Amino acid sequence: MRATRGAARAYIPAAAVGALCCALPALRSGAGTPWATVALLTGLYLVCELPGRCPFFGSSVPIRAGSFFPLLLAAAFLLPPAAATLVAVPGALVGPVEQPPVAARRVWRAAQLAVTVWAASSVHGLLGGTATLGGAGRLPDLPHAILPACAAALAFSLVLTALDGSILVVAERLPLRRAWSGLLTRSLGPHLVHGLAGLMMAVLWRGPHGPLSALIVLLPVYISCWVFAQYHREHAAHRATIRALVQAVDIKDTYTRGHSERVGRASVLIARELGMDPDRLEVVRFAGILHDVGKLGVPTRVLRKDGPLTPQERQVIELHPEYGHEIVRGIGFLGEARAAILHHHERLDGSGYPYGLSGREIPELARVVAVADAFDAMTSTRSYRRGRPVPAALEELKRCAGTQFDPQMVRALVRGLDQHGWSAVTTAGTADGPGVPGPRGESAQAVPDRPGPSGGLDRVPPPQPSPDGLGAAPGPPSHADHRG
Repeated sequence: MRATRGAARAYIPAAAVGALCCALPALRSGAGTPWATVALLTGLYLVCELPGRCPFFGSSVPIRAGSFFPLLLAAAFLLPPAAATLVAVPGALVGPVEQPPVAARRVWRAAQLAVTVWAASSVHGLLGGTATLGGAGRLPDLPHAILPACAAALAFSLVLTALDGSILVVAERLPLRRAWSGLLTRSLGPHLVHGLAGLMMAVLWRGPHGPLSALIVLLPVYISCWVFAQYHREHAAHRATIRALVQAVDIKDTYTRGHSERVGRASVLIARELGMDPDRLEVVRFAGILHDVGKLGVPTRVLRKDGPLTPQERQVIELHPEYGHEIVRGIGFLGEARAAILHHHERLDGSGYPYGLSGREIPELARVVAVADAFDAMTSTRSYRRGRPVPAALEELKRCAGTQFDPQMVRALVRGLDQHGWSAVTTAGTADGPGVPGPRGESAQAVPDRPGPSGGLDRVPPPQPSPDGLGAAPGPPSHADHRG
């Protein structure tokens, strides 16, 4: 939420008034509200949402939104709609908020959850779900209890995602279609699972052992919260590491800024066409993004030199894969990416560097990155020359397939581009994920990185003899002329 002015400033209080209207029947005298159950459930949710402390493990963990929705759904099953509305409010008001404005976000969250729980409880009651939970000497009617619980969870998901999208429209001014795109499909499955967990808690609550037995359900909820928190913390650390390295390279070599991100995107495009597993796609992306990290060890005057390099400077440039491997060798999560960083300038005919590997001696990911690297080098516009159209670059890659590049990787890139197209425009979030491919057939004509002459890494090579000996044919960046 970027601001709370204008429509958002009116929308949040309106949601709060709506939540108050939902709760008012429970506050009237003679309503018969089960205050003991309300107080206990409210206290449990309040304790669960207290920021930054997980009592079962005694360590600080980020509590993620949705971690304790089973508790709210249990309240929706156990209480009348108006009483269930009250359970979410205190916990939402004290829960963690990551971005300002804190007060507005907390009020909105409390109102949103209150209305959502009211809707779920109303649907559950209309379908007769309360009678299926048992209690007072009656056993729960479990087969028939599942349908009202799932319907309530569906209502919970629909209302919650509708309110999530509406606040994006009002506060962020997003188009309607974009605001709700994917919200329901991503949340429906987890909310149905939350509903079943909430049903289990409600049945135990109504059982002979009472609320104490229902607390058993909170243990796996806390455990899952802790596991997911560790998972997200680890991945955040990975992204921060990659982002820092890429930013360092971009600062040192401003002429090719955005090149690493695009090579990561093209590498993933190739890997997907090869049918690589999703877990391996992440490694491929890391390899593409970090393939030039060794430039940090190359003197800046060599990287930015105008004009041809001397043999000694060429030798320095050809050390950058080894520098890169040395920089990342201690980063365990990179896995195969480290070998790709070391060998992405090897050639199938054995004339590459740093070790002159040939054929299948070159690691598979290195062969992927080599094609992606050359493709972006040819199609990206630099201050010293315009990028080639995508079809021309692909023809050049095909011409060099079997000598410089692996033909399988070249064919995979051709198939991927035919399906998704390509755009050389750099997107934000280099370390956070591959960019979105451009429209089909879009030519990669990027804005020059910086005006004036450049001695950057993707300099157009000198003409090479054509295969038939009748003239000169331009070649892709090779180990002899590609400074990266």
